[in-house]
Amino acid sequence: QTAWRESLSGSMEPAKENPLSISWHDTAWLPALDPSNVMDYFSERSNPFYDRTCNNEIVKMQRLSPDQLTHMTGLEYVLLHAQEPILYVVRKQHRHSPTQVTPLADYYVLAGVVYQAPDLGSVLNSRLLGAAHALQAALHESMGYARYHPSRGYWWHFKDNPAGTAAATPATAAPSNAGASLFQR
Repeated sequence: QTAWRESLSGSMEPAKENPLSISWHDTAWLPALDPSNVMDYFSERSNPFYDRTCNNEIVKMQRLSPDQLTHMTGLEYVLLHAQEPILYVVRKQHRHSPTQVTPLADYYVLAGVVYQAPDLGSVLNSRLLGAAHALQAALHESMGYARYHPSRGYWWHFKDNPAGTAAATPATAAPSNAGASLFQR
């Protein structure tokens, strides 16, 4: 099946793993994470979420002030939110001018583990699939209780109904109406 997918895509490269299902951490940094060094932690070489071609790398290599990022155009990472000591949110964005940026992705560092935050489309897709699955399961279960007879029509037949309750099936109707449909009565 993999060979079939590769022949359709036209390349022999393996499919990229969904970034929403991976995480990364470096245990050497865990005790010392704080807002002043979380960007250094995020920019580690082994972090699969970090792009080495970003402006942060240029600033780091040229030993410029981090404030210089606002005057550069291109891809950059910024610390968006810090809730010490456990949560930090890093945003990947494309800077067009000193005042205009386009957010590309958000990442959160939770207890030292980096995850990519899902985009709105992924969240809605997941919620809709969950709701559709629950509705489908309810429909399949309800179909097991529906009964039909040409002379009686449709009715519900629940297995745990006691025989003497008011919700008895139409089979207990008077014998004179047994052969009549609902419209003939």
